[in-house]
Amino acid sequence: MPQSIPEKIRVLWFLPTHGDGRYLGSAEGGRTADIDYLRQVAQAADRLGYYGVLLPTGRSCEDSWVVASALAPQTRRLRFLVAVRPGLLSPSLAARMTATLDRVSGGRLLINVVTGGDPVENAGDGIFLAHDERYEVTREFLEIYKAELSGEVVNYEGRHLKVQDGQLLFRSHQRPHPPLYFGGSSDAGIEVAAKMVDKYLTWGEPPEAVAEKIARVREAAKKAGRDVSFGIRLHVIVRDTEAEAWKAADALISRLDDETIARAQTQLARQDSIGQSRMRALHGGDRTKLQIAPNLWAGVGLVRGGAGTALVGDAAIVAERMDEYRRVGVDTFILSGYPHLEEAYSFGERVLPLLPLDHDAPRAQVPDDLRHGGEAIANTSLPTPRMASAS
Repeated sequence: MPQSIPEKIRVLWFLPTHGDGRYLGSAEGGRTADIDYLRQVAQAADRLGYYGVLLPTGRSCEDSWVVASALAPQTRRLRFLVAVRPGLLSPSLAARMTATLDRVSGGRLLINVVTGGDPVENAGDGIFLAHDERYEVTREFLEIYKAELSGEVVNYEGRHLKVQDGQLLFRSHQRPHPPLYFGGSSDAGIEVAAKMVDKYLTWGEPPEAVAEKIARVREAAKKAGRDVSFGIRLHVIVRDTEAEAWKAADALISRLDDETIARAQTQLARQDSIGQSRMRALHGGDRTKLQIAPNLWAGVGLVRGGAGTALVGDAAIVAERMDEYRRVGVDTFILSGYPHLEEAYSFGERVLPLLPLDHDAPRAQVPDDLRHGGEAIANTSLPTPRMASAS
């Protein structure tokens, strides 16, 4: 099957609703993710021209729906990628919540379908299903959820879910529904992706591994008579020089001791998520084996669940590494960095201008003679613009 290479990409940032800081695994320089700080991050992402922001989900996070509802009126263009959790919400209630937030935000809602991979957290939420059963619930949930959002009256009886006369009186702003994002590396997850969602997400593995995964999902979608687009979740550490970026990466884990790493890896190992297993296998908990591909660093995954890799380098090299993923089929990048406010600016000012974006940064809407930045020189003249170059 011919490989489809997207010409343009979308770049999203991240809202750290489980906390933020300068050093992983340490309270030193830590920040509370209160609504004032989250508003700063969201408004920075909006101003800089990111397509949207991802809000994480789980018991370690503030509720993504409440936070997105609070921040949507305080931003202009920014989209909010918010999680629905099959098994925690009824599909009809989730459809109503989705339609409402999409309407009140003016069509700026994106949906992240999260099946959940931590049996301990699932049990605390009242979910006692095996791995593949959770994906069965996810498929049934999406069949009901998508139908109701599309304006259908739903009568449905599956193995796990049953709905009678399910319907929406008030439709979503986007039709037939907001775009559905989803990640799952297992066979069961890929089957759901191929049949039910719009965009398949992967965590940041080396480009060849991502290409292999994309090929699997693309082939499964073809068999289901569908097309699926692809996104990747990565951290970024961008500085003026590559040496400075690697120094910043080392500093990020400089407060981690071996005991903290071992405890985190033990907790992550209890998950039955194939994607999490793949993240852990990249480094094996060994801080001496963190550069897993050119400019791809696995240090974040020593203590963080989920996305555990970062692109590290100067602006030109990070843009080129991103382009490697574009060339294997990725059209959406969901990025983050520590601390998230400063790193939103670091990446946004250094790298976004180098990328083939399919969404305009705010500066693109400003007249040429008003596109200036930097402090006036000797109170008499403005700095001369210098165009960034990826060459």
